[in-house]
Amino acid sequence: MSVGEICNRDVVVIDRKASVYEAARMMRNQHVGSLVVVDEDSNTPMKPVGIVTDRDLVVEIMAKEVPEEALATGDIIAPELLTAREADGVWETIMRMRAMGVRRLPVVNLGGNLCGMLTMDDLLKFIADEMSDLVRLVRREQKREQDTRPPA
Repeated sequence: MSVGEICNRDVVVIDRKASVYEAARMMRNQHVGSLVVVDEDSNTPMKPVGIVTDRDLVVEIMAKEVPEEALATGDIIAPELLTAREADGVWETIMRMRAMGVRRLPVVNLGGNLCGMLTMDDLLKFIADEMSDLVRLVRREQKREQDTRPPA
């Protein structure tokens, strides 16, 4: 299975020039804990350049009492952004996320444009569904055994 099949396609984005307080308002209004930062001035306006999380805002801005006008979202994103392609395999992507210590991963198409977001929540749901399928298989096998081989 590919990450494109399980990622969330409804991604909330913000321009890298937007204020960090605009990011906080957007997270609150959209009920999300992270935004994908894009560079709207580039030739590909949906190319992700970073992620800003509610934790980033608390730890980097509020805890340090940074003035509102001092920073834009692009100022607090990590210099390197890990992404996944739609066709990437789920298990390989989990290994990459684990190796890099990230919980969220923008998913891009072949052109590098944002098309989704893969989160640890998405992966946990996927794994839980797979485990449920295995449990159903075991139960079905047990039932078949009982039906075809009644007690002696």
